Amino acid sequence: MYHGLRYAIPTMLAGGGGTIVNISSGAATSALEGWSHYCATKAAVLALTRVADLEYRSQGIRVVGLSPGTVATCMQEQIKASAINPVSRLEWSSHIPPQWVAQAIAWLTTKEADLFLGSDFSLKTNEGRRAVGLPAIVA
Repeated sequence: MYHGLRYAIPTMLAGGGGTIVNISSGAATSALEGWSHYCATKAAVLALTRVADLEYRSQGIRVVGLSPGTVATCMQEQIKASAINPVSRLEWSSHIPPQWVAQAIAWLTTKEADLFLGSDFSLKTNEGRRAVGLPAIVA
């Protein structure tokens, strides 16, 4: 993530700005047993998002994080097999489709998402899902 920012930002500055969407996670602020490496790196992503926003927003670069929640990918299959923490006990139907993440990323590049610059936008809330045009969480 650091190297991606380091190399993308000069090109973006030369081109007049743009938007960077960093993929973060709720693990950035929550400790999960057996995931010290994942939680620590996602916390770093959140910190880099905040710092990059502070340093470059005034120069036309928008930086925002996306915490999608659990996504129906092969990563979740591996987590399920590990049985290491509560995430491994989630049913497959609890995970969102990858297409929702893509839709959220597209939305985050718009001015409507400016409220979330320098922070993590979450798809784990009905407010977030509604903003992107996704279905609400059914309890």
